[in-house]
Formats: sequence, structure tokens, C-alpha cells
Amino acid sequence: MPKQNDWTQILNACKISVQKQISPLLKKLNGPQPDLGIGAGGDPIEQIDLAAENAIINTLLDHSVSFTLISEESGIKKYGEKPDECYVTADPIDGSTNLTRGIPFYATSVAVSTKPILNTVYAAMVADLFHDVTYIAQKGEGAYCNNRRITPSDNVSLEEAVIGVDLNSYKTERIVSQLTRLIKRTKHLRHFGANALELCYVADGTTDAFIDIRGKLRTTDTAAAWLIIQEANAEITTVDGKPLDVKLDPKEKVEFVAAGNLKMHKLILDLVKPRKEVE
Repeated sequence: MPKQNDWTQILNACKISVQKQISPLLKKLNGPQPDLGIGAGGDPIEQIDLAAENAIINTLLDHSVSFTLISEESGIKKYGEKPDECYVTADPIDGSTNLTRGIPFYATSVAVSTKPILNTVYAAMVADLFHDVTYIAQKGEGAYCNNRRITPSDNVSLEEAVIGVDLNSYKTERIVSQLTRLIKRTKHLRHFGANALELCYVADGTTDAFIDIRGKLRTTDTAAAWLIIQEANAEITTVDGKPLDVKLDPKEKVEFVAAGNLKMHKLILDLVKPRKEVE
């Protein structure tokens, strides 16, 4: 396995390779797309997602990395002579709908861990592929955006906060009842459509918080951003305020509340607790 300090170079190489491989496909998105079946995460496989995944795999192999891949597209696969040396959790294109519709907010997400468990992630990248903005973190070394160290927002006013909320779910009735008190207290709710990148916006202070309590988001979407949040000294927990102790698997789901600081995080947790806990 490469030394930890090599991961910044390797992850940047993954981003560059993904950009190169998807570039010709971006021009063909309005045309007929091949039927590639259903991916490990349960969604149809898009040609552009598969190209991005292959770019990540080939870049890692070019750098002599042995690894076990955990991906929304291909599932779990082993590469190299010692594939258990590290686990690479990838969401090749986070925000696929945005990309295919021409909305300029999508990313590639790669996390490296010692085990297929979220809290063992030690290197991570989320790359905004449209704006060429790259978030990278290594455990114990801080979080960076385009080589600039990032810190989260210190805002503690819900009335002034910009808060991301993912409402894209067939369970809207359940989560809206849970979110009602928060919605009444805030003026600036947002959802941009690429959750890993939205978590990075919390890490660098662009937004003040991001909430996803649908029980629909996969751990593959959040693995890299989780470390970036941690290394930026922002907050991310379950709705119950507990650490995200989850497996890294294409079918594993996660809920979270992320915020730029502890006080904002507590304010939001108090408002979005399930009603039976509030009453």
C-alpha cells in the first residue's frame, strides 16, 4: 500500500483521469444511451458513471495500489496482489441527474479505508468536476480545497443560516413532519443534488449545515465527505447525535445531520428529533 502521504497525489490523479474519460461522453448525453443494467446500489448503470469508475480503477492500478473496490456501479471487487490492504469506496459520479440534465453541480467521490467501515477512512477526495474544485483530506492532517486549508462556519443563528435539506424521497410525508420545526425557524433552505459535494460545502463554510434523514442515501455517497467534515472540525452525527458507525457497502444506507459547529449542530438536532422523542 502506498504511504499515506502519497494519497494526495493519487487522488488528484484519479480526478484528472475521471475528467479526461468523461469529457467525450458529456457531448453525447442527449443521444441514445446503452442499457448497461442495474448497478450494485440499485440504480441503472449509466455509461458515464462506468467510465468514471474505470478511470478510478485504472489510476489506482497504475500507481501499484492493491485494493478492494466498494462502488455503486460494480459492487465489491478485488484488485491487485493484496486487495485487503485497503478498501476504496467510490461514487464515480455523485449527482448523475444533474450531470445528465446539464446542471453544473456534480462530483466524483473516493474514500480509502483500512476496513469496509466508515470510521476507518483515512484518505478522501470529493472533486467538483464542473468547476475543477477538489476537496482532499487525510486523517490527522486537516481538510483542504484546492490546496487551501478549510474551516467550517461559526454561524450559530438559524435565522441567518443556509441549510441544505435533501427532500428527494418517497417518504416525504414522514421526513417533512420531522423537519417542520426546522423549516419554520430558517429562511434559507437549499438542495443542490450532489450530497458529497454539499457536505464539503459545510466543511468549508459555504453553507452552515446539511441534513439527510431519508434513510435512502448510501454510505458510498458519504464516505469521502465524512472524513473531510471530520478533518475540517465540523460536526456530523446521526439524528440521535451518535457517531456514524456504518458499513461501507453499496446497499448500506445512512442518515445524518452535519453542521459547521457544535452549537448549530445541537440546535438542529433538537428540532429534527422524531416527534415521539420530542413530546
